[in-house]
Amino acid sequence: MIDVENLRIRFGDREVVKGVSFSVKKGDSFGIVGESGSGKSTILRAMAGLNESWEGRIAFGGEPAALKRPPGFFRRVQMVFQDPYGSLHPRQTVDRILSELPLVHGMDNIDKRIVQALSDVALPQAARFRFPHQLSGGQRQRVAIARALIADPQVLLLDEPTSALDVSVQAEILNLLCDLREARGLTYILVSHNLAVIAHLCGQVGVMLNGEMVEQLSAQDLRAGKTSHAHTTELRTLSVGLEEPA
Repeated sequence: MIDVENLRIRFGDREVVKGVSFSVKKGDSFGIVGESGSGKSTILRAMAGLNESWEGRIAFGGEPAALKRPPGFFRRVQMVFQDPYGSLHPRQTVDRILSELPLVHGMDNIDKRIVQALSDVALPQAARFRFPHQLSGGQRQRVAIARALIADPQVLLLDEPTSALDVSVQAEILNLLCDLREARGLTYILVSHNLAVIAHLCGQVGVMLNGEMVEQLSAQDLRAGKTSHAHTTELRTLSVGLEEPA
Protein backbone atom coordinates (compact mmCIF):
# COMPACT_ATOMS: atom_id res chain seq x y z
CA MET A 1 0.00 0.00 0.00
CA ILE A 2 2.84 2.43 0.87
CA ASP A 3 6.36 2.65 -0.54
CA VAL A 4 8.86 5.31 0.49
CA GLU A 5 12.24 5.16 -1.22
CA ASN A 6 15.28 7.34 -0.57
CA LEU A 7 13.20 10.21 0.82
CA ARG A 8 15.26 13.37 1.34
CA ILE A 9 13.96 16.65 2.72
CA ARG A 10 15.86 19.91 3.14
CA PHE A 11 15.09 23.09 5.02
CA GLY A 12 17.41 25.57 3.35
CA ASP A 13 20.93 24.14 3.48
CA ARG A 14 20.05 21.65 6.19
CA GLU A 15 19.08 18.10 5.26
CA VAL A 16 16.57 16.99 7.90
CA VAL A 17 15.54 13.66 6.33
CA LYS A 18 18.38 11.64 4.84
CA GLY A 19 17.50 8.87 2.42
CA VAL A 20 14.70 7.19 4.37
CA SER A 21 13.06 4.07 2.86
CA PHE A 22 10.31 1.77 4.13
CA SER A 23 7.19 -0.03 2.90
CA VAL A 24 3.86 -0.97 4.48
CA LYS A 25 1.44 -3.67 3.34
CA LYS A 26 -2.28 -3.01 3.08
CA GLY A 27 -3.99 -3.24 6.45
CA ASP A 28 -0.72 -3.02 8.42
CA SER A 29 0.59 -0.27 10.69
CA PHE A 30 4.09 1.18 10.61
CA GLY A 31 5.37 3.28 13.50
CA ILE A 32 8.06 5.94 13.24
CA VAL A 33 9.68 6.73 16.57
CA GLY A 34 12.40 9.14 17.57
CA GLU A 35 13.29 12.14 19.67
CA SER A 36 12.04 15.64 18.88
CA GLY A 37 13.79 16.98 15.78
CA SER A 38 14.67 13.54 14.42
CA GLY A 39 12.59 14.11 11.25
CA LYS A 40 9.66 11.80 11.91
CA SER A 41 6.85 14.38 11.62
CA THR A 42 8.58 15.93 8.61
CA ILE A 43 8.32 12.57 6.84
CA LEU A 44 4.61 12.37 7.65
CA ARG A 45 3.90 15.87 6.33
CA ALA A 46 5.65 15.07 3.06
CA MET A 47 3.58 11.90 2.73
CA ALA A 48 0.39 13.89 3.41
CA GLY A 49 1.17 16.42 0.68
CA LEU A 50 1.71 19.24 3.19
CA ASN A 51 5.37 19.69 2.25
CA GLU A 52 6.28 19.86 -1.43
CA SER A 53 10.04 20.25 -0.91
CA TRP A 54 11.20 16.64 -0.99
CA GLU A 55 13.14 14.27 -3.21
CA GLY A 56 12.84 10.53 -3.69
CA ARG A 57 9.73 8.41 -4.18
CA ILE A 58 6.48 8.20 -2.24
CA ALA A 59 3.84 5.84 -3.62
CA PHE A 60 0.39 4.78 -2.43
CA GLY A 61 -1.05 1.59 -3.89
CA GLY A 62 1.76 1.51 -6.45
CA GLU A 63 0.91 5.00 -7.73
CA PRO A 64 3.73 7.55 -7.25
CA ALA A 65 2.69 10.71 -5.44
CA ALA A 66 3.44 14.00 -7.19
CA LEU A 67 4.86 16.94 -5.28
CA LYS A 68 1.51 18.70 -5.69
CA ARG A 69 -1.32 16.26 -4.96
CA PRO A 70 -4.56 16.19 -6.98
CA PRO A 71 -7.82 16.66 -5.03
CA GLY A 72 -8.68 12.96 -5.27
CA PHE A 73 -5.57 12.10 -3.26
CA PHE A 74 -7.16 13.50 -0.12
CA ARG A 75 -10.03 11.04 -0.35
CA ARG A 76 -7.57 8.14 -0.18
CA VAL A 77 -5.06 9.52 2.31
CA GLN A 78 -6.02 11.48 5.42
CA MET A 79 -4.06 12.84 8.38
CA VAL A 80 -4.90 13.08 12.09
CA PHE A 81 -2.92 15.80 13.84
CA GLN A 82 -1.39 15.93 17.31
CA ASP A 83 -3.49 18.74 18.78
CA PRO A 84 -7.21 18.12 18.24
CA TYR A 85 -8.17 21.59 19.46
CA GLY A 86 -5.75 23.33 17.11
CA SER A 87 -6.79 21.21 14.11
CA LEU A 88 -10.54 21.88 14.47
CA HIS A 89 -12.08 25.21 13.47
CA PRO A 90 -13.16 26.84 16.76
CA ARG A 91 -16.11 28.67 15.18
CA GLN A 92 -17.60 25.68 13.38
CA THR A 93 -19.84 23.01 14.83
CA VAL A 94 -18.88 19.36 14.55
CA ASP A 95 -21.57 19.03 11.87
CA ARG A 96 -19.90 21.73 9.74
CA ILE A 97 -16.42 20.31 10.33
CA LEU A 98 -17.46 16.83 9.24
CA SER A 99 -19.42 18.01 6.22
CA GLU A 100 -16.57 20.03 4.68
CA LEU A 101 -14.64 17.19 3.01
CA PRO A 102 -17.72 15.47 1.50
CA LEU A 103 -18.92 18.84 0.18
CA VAL A 104 -15.56 19.62 -1.42
CA HIS A 105 -15.49 16.25 -3.17
CA GLY A 106 -19.12 16.32 -4.23
CA MET A 107 -20.04 13.24 -2.24
CA ASP A 108 -23.67 12.26 -1.66
CA ASN A 109 -25.54 11.15 1.50
CA ILE A 110 -23.59 13.62 3.62
CA ASP A 111 -26.04 13.51 6.51
CA LYS A 112 -25.85 9.72 6.61
CA ARG A 113 -22.05 9.86 6.45
CA ILE A 114 -21.89 12.23 9.44
CA VAL A 115 -24.19 10.03 11.51
CA GLN A 116 -22.10 6.96 10.67
CA ALA A 117 -18.78 8.74 11.32
CA LEU A 118 -19.88 9.80 14.81
CA SER A 119 -21.06 6.28 15.52
CA ASP A 120 -17.76 4.81 14.29
CA VAL A 121 -15.78 6.87 16.80
CA ALA A 122 -18.26 6.26 19.64
CA LEU A 123 -19.49 9.84 19.95
CA PRO A 124 -23.14 10.62 20.80
CA GLN A 125 -25.17 12.19 18.02
CA ALA A 126 -25.73 15.19 20.31
CA ALA A 127 -22.06 16.09 19.77
CA ARG A 128 -22.88 16.90 16.16
CA PHE A 129 -24.11 20.41 16.94
CA ARG A 130 -21.51 21.35 19.54
CA PHE A 131 -18.41 23.49 19.07
CA PRO A 132 -14.91 22.12 19.79
CA HIS A 133 -14.59 24.06 23.06
CA GLN A 134 -17.71 22.30 24.33
CA LEU A 135 -16.01 18.89 24.02
CA SER A 136 -13.33 17.16 26.08
CA GLY A 137 -9.88 16.55 24.66
CA GLY A 138 -10.67 12.92 23.96
CA GLN A 139 -13.95 13.84 22.26
CA ARG A 140 -12.17 16.41 20.09
CA GLN A 141 -9.67 13.80 18.94
CA ARG A 142 -12.55 11.47 18.12
CA VAL A 143 -14.03 14.25 15.97
CA ALA A 144 -10.65 14.63 14.22
CA ILE A 145 -10.60 10.88 13.53
CA ALA A 146 -14.21 11.00 12.29
CA ARG A 147 -13.29 13.84 9.93
CA ALA A 148 -10.43 11.74 8.53
CA LEU A 149 -12.70 8.71 8.09
CA ILE A 150 -15.70 10.38 6.49
CA ALA A 151 -14.35 10.16 2.92
CA ASP A 152 -13.57 6.42 3.30
CA PRO A 153 -9.76 6.71 3.01
CA GLN A 154 -7.37 3.80 2.57
CA VAL A 155 -4.52 5.31 4.60
CA LEU A 156 -4.42 7.29 7.86
CA LEU A 157 -1.31 9.29 8.76
CA LEU A 158 -1.28 9.75 12.55
CA ASP A 159 0.95 12.47 14.00
CA GLU A 160 1.26 11.90 17.76
CA PRO A 161 -2.54 11.38 18.00
CA THR A 162 -2.55 10.71 21.76
CA SER A 163 0.27 12.88 23.14
CA ALA A 164 -2.05 15.78 24.09
CA LEU A 165 -4.42 13.50 26.02
CA ASP A 166 -4.57 12.07 29.54
CA VAL A 167 -3.17 8.55 29.96
CA SER A 168 -6.58 6.92 30.42
CA VAL A 169 -7.94 8.69 27.33
CA GLN A 170 -4.84 7.72 25.34
CA ALA A 171 -5.68 4.05 25.84
CA GLU A 172 -9.26 4.63 24.65
CA ILE A 173 -8.10 6.38 21.47
CA LEU A 174 -5.47 3.71 20.71
CA ASN A 175 -8.04 0.94 21.15
CA LEU A 176 -10.45 2.86 18.90
CA LEU A 177 -7.78 3.16 16.21
CA CYS A 178 -7.05 -0.58 16.45
CA ASP A 179 -10.75 -1.39 16.05
CA LEU A 180 -11.15 0.97 13.09
CA ARG A 181 -8.14 -0.48 11.30
CA GLU A 182 -9.51 -4.00 11.60
CA ALA A 183 -13.08 -3.03 10.67
CA ARG A 184 -12.12 -0.91 7.65
CA GLY A 185 -8.90 -2.56 6.49
CA LEU A 186 -7.02 0.71 6.94
CA THR A 187 -3.28 1.18 6.64
CA TYR A 188 -1.63 3.37 9.28
CA ILE A 189 1.58 5.35 9.59
CA LEU A 190 1.95 6.44 13.22
CA VAL A 191 4.52 8.96 14.40
CA SER A 192 5.31 9.09 18.12
CA HIS A 193 8.12 9.57 20.60
CA ASN A 194 6.45 6.99 22.87
CA LEU A 195 7.62 3.43 22.19
CA ALA A 196 4.75 1.94 24.21
CA VAL A 197 2.21 3.69 21.97
CA ILE A 198 4.04 2.54 18.85
CA ALA A 199 4.27 -1.07 20.06
CA HIS A 200 0.57 -1.10 20.97
CA LEU A 201 -0.68 -0.05 17.54
CA CYS A 202 2.03 -1.04 15.05
CA GLY A 203 3.44 -4.32 13.80
CA GLN A 204 6.62 -2.75 12.41
CA VAL A 205 8.73 0.11 13.73
CA GLY A 206 11.26 2.48 12.19
CA VAL A 207 13.65 4.31 14.52
CA MET A 208 14.81 7.81 13.56
CA LEU A 209 18.01 9.54 14.65
CA ASN A 210 19.24 12.84 13.22
CA GLY A 211 17.18 12.46 10.04
CA GLU A 212 18.11 8.84 9.36
CA MET A 213 16.07 5.69 9.91
CA VAL A 214 18.73 3.75 11.77
CA GLU A 215 16.74 0.57 12.41
CA GLN A 216 13.56 -1.23 11.36
CA LEU A 217 12.20 -4.06 13.48
CA SER A 218 8.99 -5.74 14.57
CA ALA A 219 7.06 -4.52 17.60
CA GLN A 220 7.52 -8.00 19.08
CA ASP A 221 11.30 -7.73 18.85
CA LEU A 222 11.12 -4.20 20.23
CA ARG A 223 9.26 -5.41 23.33
CA ALA A 224 11.70 -8.30 23.75
CA GLY A 225 14.72 -6.02 23.50
CA LYS A 226 15.99 -7.64 20.29
CA THR A 227 17.45 -4.43 18.89
CA SER A 228 20.52 -3.88 16.74
CA HIS A 229 21.14 -0.14 17.13
CA ALA A 230 22.29 1.58 20.30
CA HIS A 231 19.75 4.39 19.91
CA THR A 232 16.84 1.93 19.80
CA THR A 233 18.17 0.30 22.97
CA GLU A 234 18.46 3.71 24.61
CA LEU A 235 14.88 4.68 23.68
CA ARG A 236 13.62 1.35 24.95
CA THR A 237 15.44 1.81 28.26
CA LEU A 238 13.80 5.21 28.74
CA SER A 239 10.30 3.99 27.84
CA VAL A 240 7.65 3.30 30.46
CA GLY A 241 5.07 0.55 29.95
CA LEU A 242 6.64 -0.93 26.83
CA GLU A 243 6.12 -4.52 27.91
CA GLU A 244 2.48 -3.79 28.75
CA PRO A 245 0.84 -1.85 25.89
CA ALA A 246 -0.70 1.49 26.87
